[in-house]
Amino acid sequence: MSNQCFLLPAGALASAHTGTELRLEGSEGHHAVMVKRVRPGEMIDLVDGSGVRAVTEVTDTQKAALEGIVRSLEEEAPAAVSITLVQALAKGDRDLQAVESAVELGIDAVRPWQADRSIVRWNEAKATKALAKWESTVLAALKQSRRSHLPEVRGMLTSTGLAGEFARRDASGVPALVVVLHERGTEPLGATVSRWYSGPGSAVLPGDRGRPEIQLVVGPEGGISDAELERFVAAGAKVAVLGNHVLRASTAGPAAVVLTRHLLGQL
Repeated sequence: MSNQCFLLPAGALASAHTGTELRLEGSEGHHAVMVKRVRPGEMIDLVDGSGVRAVTEVTDTQKAALEGIVRSLEEEAPAAVSITLVQALAKGDRDLQAVESAVELGIDAVRPWQADRSIVRWNEAKATKALAKWESTVLAALKQSRRSHLPEVRGMLTSTGLAGEFARRDASGVPALVVVLHERGTEPLGATVSRWYSGPGSAVLPGDRGRPEIQLVVGPEGGISDAELERFVAAGAKVAVLGNHVLRASTAGPAAVVLTRHLLGQL
C-alpha cells in the first residue's frame, strides 16, 4: 500500500537529499496531524508538485505541524505527451467534478472555458475566487491520487480566446492535437488520437521542438454552438465523437482522458 501523501510549498524539495530534515506546517500540517492522525514513526510521502517524491519518516508531531527525515527520493518523469482538459463552465459544480476526476486519472493541465452556452458566467469580480476554487480542487485531487506532478490550472478563456490559443498552438511547430468532443464528429476519439500518435519514434515526438500536447475540449450542458465549432475547426481543431451515448459535462472529460492515456501507452 502506498504512503499517505502531503503537499509542500513549490520548490521545497529542490535541494533535498537522503537525510534532509523537512517540516510540514500550515493547513497541510494541520491536516496531516489532526485529520489524518499521522504519528512519529510513520512513513509518508512529501511532494512539491515538481515530480519529486520524498519518502519521509515522521520524527515529531505538534498540534499543526510535523517534522521528518527523508529516507529516499524518487524523481518521476512526466509523460512524453501531455494532456490538457479544456472544460466548459457548468452548473452544479459539474465542471469541478470533471476536473477532480481528470486530475486523479492523470491529466497534466486544466483550462476553464466560458462557452457561449455556459450557464455559469465568471464576471471580473467572480473570476479570481472561482479560479482559486479550481486550484483548490486540483490540489485536493493530487493528494487523493498521491501524484507528484501538480497539474497546471490555466486562466479562463472565452470561445474567442480559446480559438486564438488553438491557432497559435497549431502554428508554433510543437506537435499538438486539439480534439473537440461533439456529436457532429464523424470519427471516434480513439481513431483521431491513434492517427496523430503512432508511438515512440514518430514525428509526433521530435524531442527538441517541445513537449507534444493533446487538448480535449468538453462543452457545457447546452452543447457547443455551431459558430464555436466552426471557429475551433478553422483554428486547427479536430472534431471527434466519444461513444454512442451523450455524457454529462462531469463525465465526458474523464472518460476521454482514460481513453487517450490508454492509447498513448500511459496506463
